[in-house]
Amino acid sequence: MANHRLSTSYRMNRIFRPDRASLIVPIDHGVVWGRVPALESPMDVMRRFIPEDITGFMVTTGIVRSSEVDLARKPELARVLAIDAFWSTKTPEKGTGTIIASLEDAVRLGVDCVKLLLPWNVSDAEKILYCERIGKVVSEAARWEMPVMVEPVLLAVPRSDEVIEQELEVARVAYDLGADIIKITFPGAEGTKKLVAELDVPIVIAGGALSGDMASTIKDAEDAIGAGAQGLVVGRKVWQRPEPEASTMIRELARVSREHFTRRW
Repeated sequence: MANHRLSTSYRMNRIFRPDRASLIVPIDHGVVWGRVPALESPMDVMRRFIPEDITGFMVTTGIVRSSEVDLARKPELARVLAIDAFWSTKTPEKGTGTIIASLEDAVRLGVDCVKLLLPWNVSDAEKILYCERIGKVVSEAARWEMPVMVEPVLLAVPRSDEVIEQELEVARVAYDLGADIIKITFPGAEGTKKLVAELDVPIVIAGGALSGDMASTIKDAEDAIGAGAQGLVVGRKVWQRPEPEASTMIRELARVSREHFTRRW
């Protein structure tokens, strides 16, 4: 079992609170997929969730600029800035990633963390470029004490046991590249326990695409937090539901983030 550290970093302590797991609502999907259903107006979605019991948003540069006044009035909400993108997610073996915002941009905008993908079912040449990009970002981010979240992922493949195991392997790559936080699609309770035990950084669980009913999503969240995950990053599984159901869902996830939480980092 790893000896988990308590960070003295200002930004890390805005993202991770001592009394609950993080509950971050991502609304950054448009930079890759354009007008995502139910996210045609990202500011409308943000304003629906600002009053809820969440801890922050995952955003793009454009959303940061549009939301400055709204979030200045809710300064307790953290912001995670997506600084890269990948096209095409449908054909990852032919796709290409790129940096879309700099560390200087992130610091100037006052965000709390930057986030990068680490897709692994890509060409070997693209793997090399990803490792190089992430390594450079980690190095530069250290100068600014800016946390780096990395998301190991296999794109456009069914969630089989083999895919889940591969993503756990890629999470180790992300850790060795210097990720401060690892965001991963829920690998099950045992997979989450394995990551928490092996990697001395916070693990946060991505919700992924809209699927399943509300009860199964809540159960997965309970299992993830119970297994030691320090946060949930849930977007489409919430805001792509009808508004009354989405409101109930986010409140249930907030309850889980408090009731099932054990601080391990």
